[in-house]
Amino acid sequence: MLNPNLDDIQLTKEDYERYSRHLILPEVGVDGQKRLKAASVLCIGTGGLGSPLILYLAAAGLGRIGLVDFDVVDYSNLQRQIIHGTSWVNKPKIESAKNRILEINPHCQVDLYNTRLSSDNALKIFEPYDIVIDGTDNFPTRYLVNDACVLLNKPNVYGSIFRFEGQATVFNYEDGPNYRDLYPEPPPPGLVPSCAEGGVLGILPGIIGVIQATETIKIILGEGKTLSGRLLLYNSLDMSFRELKLRPNPVRPVIEKLIDYEEFCGIPDAQAAEAEQKAAMTEMSVTDLKQLIDSGSDDYVLLDVRNPNEYEIAKIPGSVLIPLSEIENGAGVQKIRDLVNGHKLIAHCKMGGRSAKALSILKDAGIEGTNVTGGILAWSQEVDPSVPQY
Repeated sequence: MLNPNLDDIQLTKEDYERYSRHLILPEVGVDGQKRLKAASVLCIGTGGLGSPLILYLAAAGLGRIGLVDFDVVDYSNLQRQIIHGTSWVNKPKIESAKNRILEINPHCQVDLYNTRLSSDNALKIFEPYDIVIDGTDNFPTRYLVNDACVLLNKPNVYGSIFRFEGQATVFNYEDGPNYRDLYPEPPPPGLVPSCAEGGVLGILPGIIGVIQATETIKIILGEGKTLSGRLLLYNSLDMSFRELKLRPNPVRPVIEKLIDYEEFCGIPDAQAAEAEQKAAMTEMSVTDLKQLIDSGSDDYVLLDVRNPNEYEIAKIPGSVLIPLSEIENGAGVQKIRDLVNGHKLIAHCKMGGRSAKALSILKDAGIEGTNVTGGILAWSQEVDPSVPQY
């Protein structure tokens, strides 16, 4: 529970009208609304999770909200990032979010940090705020947020989403566990697909984000039982919630300073391996592929290794679909061998990463091939704009 000096906080006549439904709750009342007005919260990310939780915290009467994000609004964000609108596409997300916050609550102080969070700036950015909310989508930043909160002794309200499932908890609060108790070591790079690769139900971050907002308000008010020590798991397809107990690990390493979290998560090594793999691989541009298709040649096989639902969205004429998953489990290798049968193999995916991985597996099986740089996104951008981008 936070302990501001409530004598310094005054509610205005407009506050009494705006927050009347809070004020008549005995668990909130005048003192609780003053606590909300005195509180300061920092949200890392203004995307899927950040959008709903920021909206509700602003509406609840938070006095100060800090936003950390360096991205711009993209059309693909609008399916779930409800704080942003079409008119803000290609503009900074934090500016879009601030505009919406002030529309909801013009008396809220909104601080903007249009920067990538790093070990160099995290402690300075976090220091003025009472609570930090993690709305990020990658492991290096999650470990960074966690460790900075531990060093500054600030609650970390955590949420994450993927496809149809989400989870939420509160870290580093009232001697409870922190993120390293849940994930002592990061997973290998690429093992957990991003939402851009695996997809996400648009409604899902709304549910998890609202849970994060609820936990934040409970911490400010000092009411109820928080999720500290409990990991809440939600499955939207089953409409089910379940809990896992979380406890501090007595032998976990002591966090003494912020480190290089990209290195900790193995990102540089993975990038170096990918670059080495790419250097050893034959590639072709989408314009070269277009020329080959237009030539009428029939001495090649164009392999698409995306998932069937992606193939439904957009495809390159003449391509044959065999998903990467089939190649990885071996079932697709013989299919490709039969297809190639002396022809040149050309492979593509959405952006070039999965097809490069597929060609590496096929090379080990004795099947050489060429990767299409940039995949079908490059095809849409440089060759055929009528092909949808997703």
